[in-house]
Amino acid sequence: MKSILQAAARLTGIAIAALAFSGLEPSGASADELAKNLFGSEKLPAMAAPQSIGFYSKGCFAGGVAIATDGPTWQAMRLSRNRRWGHPTMINLIEKFSRDATADGWPGLLIGDISQPRGGPMLTGHASHQIGLDADIWFTPMPDRRLSPTERENMSAVSMVNEKTHLVKDRLWTPAHTRLLQRAASYPEVERILVNPGIKKKLCDTVTGDRTWLRKIRPFWGHDYHFHVRIGCQPGSPGCKRQEATAAGDGCDKSLAWWFTEEPWRPNKNPDAPKARDKMTMASLPAACRAVLSAPNPVSEAAVTVGGMGSAVATAPAPAAPETDTVDVGAPPVPASAFAPTPIKRPPLPVAKPSSQNR
Repeated sequence: MKSILQAAARLTGIAIAALAFSGLEPSGASADELAKNLFGSEKLPAMAAPQSIGFYSKGCFAGGVAIATDGPTWQAMRLSRNRRWGHPTMINLIEKFSRDATADGWPGLLIGDISQPRGGPMLTGHASHQIGLDADIWFTPMPDRRLSPTERENMSAVSMVNEKTHLVKDRLWTPAHTRLLQRAASYPEVERILVNPGIKKKLCDTVTGDRTWLRKIRPFWGHDYHFHVRIGCQPGSPGCKRQEATAAGDGCDKSLAWWFTEEPWRPNKNPDAPKARDKMTMASLPAACRAVLSAPNPVSEAAVTVGGMGSAVATAPAPAAPETDTVDVGAPPVPASAFAPTPIKRPPLPVAKPSSQNR
């Protein structure tokens, strides 16, 4: 069965890669159909070599895997959304992060949204999370028992920030929260971690010693209940659009002070305007995303689910090859660097002022 899955993944990967560079329009989904409806209805990933296509807020991905609902050091939340899917490097990183965080003294991760099985715009919620390289982690620690499916749907995360002052609630914030974010920022794959501006300020005011990792901590609206981990484009994804590099400094400067003026919090002048995901058609996405939609499914979700209680490891799609103009699906497997020891490395740098492209 494994060989059949991998052979199909290679063939589909070739087709998707060829489409990405041919400029041809695939058959199937109509160009004017709403992308969120098509991608939101997919229950399983595209069986192909792992490949992110497009940008974080306008794209899709193939060859995704799902993180198990329960692992020794994590639990997945909001299971009905079916958003436990991501690029294999993203899923591997979450597992490693959960183990390292537990070793640091955190009880375990509660995992929120990652991506839909094939990415793309979601029916509700996020503008990003479309190419399998974003993941939300709750600030609420994992309890010392397994949550029921009902609890996972209805349990609320705890906001760490006062909505009026935009400052952290000191009675809730602990040194363990700081260590958790520092650990997340330590991985070279991670390019950005989005947090509420109040949390960024708390870190700027309290972190001593090595502060280089603060460069990856980016202030943005929301993100008071959870933090958003974003990794960079991975090898084997030549159609993945990289995010602009961050600027020098730790971000504890005028770019942070802007968040504590009135400007960011002014009421929306047109609150009823449709969000980008609500009007994004298939024509808005890279052409290869239509091939991702028409790609075959794996035989079952179990065949592409990674991790879990014990030693369960999935039969995943073929691993990514080095980045080239075409995807060489016959290349030797590339080890997931997320499993390597956590290196000491200077993180990327933040921009002077946040925007939707550079958050």
